[in-house]
Amino acid sequence: MKKIVVALVALLPLAGTVQAQTVKDLLETLKVKWNTPTEPFKMIGNVYYVGTDGLASYLITSPQGHILVDTVMPEATSQIKANIEKLGFKITDIKYLVNTHAHIDHTGGLAELKQASGAQMVAGEADKPLLEGGYYPGAQEDTALNFPPVKVDRMVREGDKVKIGDVTLTARETPGHSPGCTSWEFSVGDGDATRSVLIFCSGTVALNRLVPNPTYSGIVADYRKTFARAKDMKVDVLLAPHPEMYRMQDKRALISDGAPNPFVNPGEFNAYAATLEKAFEDALAKQTADAQEKKG
Repeated sequence: MKKIVVALVALLPLAGTVQAQTVKDLLETLKVKWNTPTEPFKMIGNVYYVGTDGLASYLITSPQGHILVDTVMPEATSQIKANIEKLGFKITDIKYLVNTHAHIDHTGGLAELKQASGAQMVAGEADKPLLEGGYYPGAQEDTALNFPPVKVDRMVREGDKVKIGDVTLTARETPGHSPGCTSWEFSVGDGDATRSVLIFCSGTVALNRLVPNPTYSGIVADYRKTFARAKDMKVDVLLAPHPEMYRMQDKRALISDGAPNPFVNPGEFNAYAATLEKAFEDALAKQTADAQEKKG
């Protein structure tokens, strides 16, 4: 199944040019993996995985309340709730809902969880209209990509912080995948060490059109801004909205009392970002060539 999902994700750059029905069928296939349950677990410090087998959701805890980063598909929101409670935490203790980017597979449960928890909704400024409209940018007519709209209580830009107790998340603008794509940087304790953690929004092209009719104006420059910023970021622990982006299951299997935490891997983010940059430039070249061929 893992190989099938990776193959399907690799096809997504082409999906922007196919019929809406094909996108719907592709999503239905991906949901098989995305909605498969998995046991929640402690990743490192006060960070817990509470998502599904195919989509990540992170609970960052403190005695003063918790932060939930991203949700999953709308129909799998109940799994997040059950996972949080299974770990011994309360939904009503979530004080902030934080989003990386406004796509259905990471926003599907935000509205429901906001109502259940009373938490404030925080997201990148440029993604606010998408979250409140419940649609994919540049594809408002494709209802297969719609999700339950959610009111954004606070918009963030580069360097803005979300604080509760001794937890501080710093917003890092990494646009391209969505206009307001926001990665979240923070520190956690790991035994006697302090580790820098980054929940990276994304840098894949996915459904986005780069040329000649871009998903949104300035998208190419945004991707390049993100890849330039990534080169200077120092990250000990890479996390992301899709667990395969950082080999979550492989690392989870290596967790053992007394052993080094397998999620600590300095340099992994920079290497991963470099592969994304190459994939982006390849996609841009292909979309440009396809557009020129159509013009004749």
